[in-house]
Order: sequence, then structure tokens, then C-alpha cells
Amino acid sequence: MIAKTQLGLEEILADELKQLGAMDVEVLNRAVSFVGDIGFMYKANLNLRTAIRILKPVFNFTARKDVELYEKALELDWQKHISIDNTIAVNAVVHSDFFNHSHYVALKVKDAIVDYFRNLTKGRRPDVDTKNPDIRINIHVSNDKCTLSLDSSGESLHKRGYRHATNEAPISEVLAAGLILLSDWDRKSDFLDPMCGSGTILIEAAMIACNIPPALHRKKFCFMNWNNFDEPLWDKIKEVSMNKVSDFEGRIIGCDRAFASIRKAQENIKDAMLDDMIEVKRANFVRKPELLPNGGTVLFNPPYGERLNVDTQELYASIGDTFKKNYAGCSAWLITSDMEAVNSIHLKHTRRIKIFNGNLECRFLKYEMYDGSKKLSKQKATE
Repeated sequence: MIAKTQLGLEEILADELKQLGAMDVEVLNRAVSFVGDIGFMYKANLNLRTAIRILKPVFNFTARKDVELYEKALELDWQKHISIDNTIAVNAVVHSDFFNHSHYVALKVKDAIVDYFRNLTKGRRPDVDTKNPDIRINIHVSNDKCTLSLDSSGESLHKRGYRHATNEAPISEVLAAGLILLSDWDRKSDFLDPMCGSGTILIEAAMIACNIPPALHRKKFCFMNWNNFDEPLWDKIKEVSMNKVSDFEGRIIGCDRAFASIRKAQENIKDAMLDDMIEVKRANFVRKPELLPNGGTVLFNPPYGERLNVDTQELYASIGDTFKKNYAGCSAWLITSDMEAVNSIHLKHTRRIKIFNGNLECRFLKYEMYDGSKKLSKQKATE
């Protein structure tokens, strides 16, 4: 199978798959391939935090012309996978010298599926529904190598089912989870998002800390419409996953200076059923001291100036001052695409990870806050 992800999160996704028990895990570009049975496919959809979708390849072939593509797609025994009463949608990913239009490739595969059923049933065929189909089919073309896959997820797995209220520039749930997993947070100490917006990072942190399946609140997956869907097995996998949920004794705290953001965060946190373990308050991070008096991890997504009209130079200078004054003993992580503004922080980052927020190239930066000089802090730690 193939688990798709965002650029820069491939290694994190591979680690997740290994921890779940996948075999033959191999890192690809924006994806990870692995081997597992149908039960593992259910488990992957429920539990993977950095996957966007899980594809199950069903047919590999070569084609260099649209006629070949159509005829090969027509060869597959589609009734093994699709009922004539299902609605379908086909999407294509194309990197090829022989095909240069992904929409056209998807159209030819759709035609082949429709004609397969017409030939079989004397005219009846599945309907196409591009917005909410029962069955999603993926065609991947790399030069002349073609792979037809069933999309077991349906809607992107970043749509967890808990986020209904968003701000102007929300972070993806998959990216939020990826950043937390990339950080050095031990999942025991306190955690702060000081510019929490609609609360996505907070919710993902709480779910990670308690080992709550990220897709717990989703009602639909495309595999539920497959001919071989095993509902008792799916129910068992959900039960086993929920039995692994654990307690978290630290604090997960969020703040934002905007009333509207706090209201949205509270609404989403409540929908995620995590309002008993996440604290949110209206506060300006750069003016509010000691949000983490006992130390911990700060992780946030400050404005880059891309979609929000802010003076990033001034803001980042304030962030640096706040780190130095109020967060001794903490690890601080932020994601940004504005490396000029980062210079205004006037602190040296100790880690720098290339990551993408959508198509925007960013850096995920770590700052270690020491009580006094770095040398003195290390001496105290060894005493």
C-alpha cells in the first residue's frame, strides 16, 4: 500500500507506520510504501497522524498512448472492487513524457470503468460524483509506468472531523501533528501554543499525548463502501485502538490575543472532546509572563506575513525578547517562511528543519532557553 503525506514529513510517517507494525516500509517522495493486510489498512486510516490518504494498488501496467491507457484500465475486473450502484471519482497524478494532462488521464480511466460495466450489464453503469463519491480511484503515471489504486480513505485524512471553526490562515492537522512529532516534546511535560488561533496544534498535541486515534471523530472512509468491507473487524480495530488511550498529567495551554480566535479554539476543542485537558485563554504572549512557570515546550505557528498583514520584523523581535525573559528552561519551536524576520529574534536556533506548509517552503526552528549562560546551565545540570 501507499500512504501519501506532505513534503518533508515522509520520515515521520515511516516511523509511524513501523510503530503500528507495517512491514517493508520504504520512504518515497511525499509518500511511504508498506505492506499490510486489510486490517492493517483500517488501522492505518484510523491511527496515522501524518498521512493524507492510504492507497491500495490493484493493477500495474505500462502505457504510452491514451488508447493503451484506456484498454489496460478496461482489463481490470472492476466488479471485484465496485458495485454498479456505487458512485465513483477518478483522480490522477502524472509525471510523464507521454501524458501531460492529469485531468485527461483521469477521464480515460473513468471511461474505461464506465464501459466495463456497460459491456457487462448491457448499458448500466456507475454514476460519477466528484464531490462525495462512494469509491475513489487513483491513477499514478510515472513516464510509462501506471498504477491503478483504490483510495481507502476518501476525504483527506487531515479532515479529522473535529475542526468546524477556522481562522484566516489555519494550519493543516497533518502538518500540526508532524511538527509536534518532529519536536523534542516528551509528551509528559507542559506544552504551550502561544498563538493558538483555532486550536489545531493544541488538539493534535492532546491527542498525541493521550494516544487518541486522530481519525476518531471521522464518520466515513471509502473502504466502508468496498465489496469486501469487514465491519466486525473494523469495530474490533477501533476498540483495540481506544484501549491504548492513556492519561496525560501535564498541562496543554493555548493563548491568543484575539477574542474570535479563542472562541473558535474553544469550540473545536469541545468538538474534539478535549476541553477537560486543554486550557485556552485570551492573552498576548509577548506581554504575558510565565505561561509555563514549570518549564516545558513552546510550539507555534506565528504569522509569516503571507496571508496576515503584520509587521513580522517587529513581531519576531518581541518573540525573541519574550523567550529570553520568560521561558528559561524551555524548548521553543516555531515554523516560518520569513527567514529575514527570524533574524530579528536575535537568538541562535539549535535545530533547523526544512518543511512545507502547503506549497510554501518553511523552516521549523528550535530555540533552547537557558537559565543564565548556556555554559552555566550545563554546569548546573551535571551537579
